[in-house]
Amino acid sequence: MTQAAHRLYPLTTQMRVRAGTDYVDFIRRLLRGEAEVSARPDFGEYDLRFFDDVGAMRRAIFAQDASRGLARLVAGYAWDWVSKRDASAHDIVLDGVSMRWNSKDTDWIDSPGSLQEVGSIHTVQGYDLNFAGVIIGPDLRYDSNSGQLFIDRDSYRDKKGSENNPRLGIAFTDGDLLQYIRNIYGVLLTRGVLGTYVYVCDPALRDYVRSRLRQ
Repeated sequence: MTQAAHRLYPLTTQMRVRAGTDYVDFIRRLLRGEAEVSARPDFGEYDLRFFDDVGAMRRAIFAQDASRGLARLVAGYAWDWVSKRDASAHDIVLDGVSMRWNSKDTDWIDSPGSLQEVGSIHTVQGYDLNFAGVIIGPDLRYDSNSGQLFIDRDSYRDKKGSENNPRLGIAFTDGDLLQYIRNIYGVLLTRGVLGTYVYVCDPALRDYVRSRLRQ
């Protein structure tokens, strides 16, 4: 074994997102409700956009995939996976646009048809995209009076991620689930190496995120 094998090199920054740690820290503060209106840093050439129409964001993702490749739509788990049992059904309907969840559980990003689908946290965690179009579902909401983010438990559809199990002593409080959902969106919003596009379902959260993302 060579001497170099024993050398330690501390990692002071992450290289996944081209905007760097400033962007990652900003997203974390945004999801904690700590981002002030004027707090958005300069992310340089990083392509961060907010969309009021999911169809427009979808078209932008299609265009980036044609131009740069590896552009996909992803979303929080806030819709039932109806198409798993009925391939002709649509799972997510927003702004007149009908979409389906990922048709594959593994290696979804590289599978045929994935550009037309919407990936969940289970399909993209550990993967990198050039561009991620993120749909923040109705499971995450915002109270404009208190300035706090909160969850709509009924809108969160991943039962394995939120079900209580008294026999095992597992009980998820709203606070626990809020942190879990924040972590999910934290992952989705940091998958895009070159850019991230954002659409928000809850009107109050939409206003909050729009005001923080737009310079």
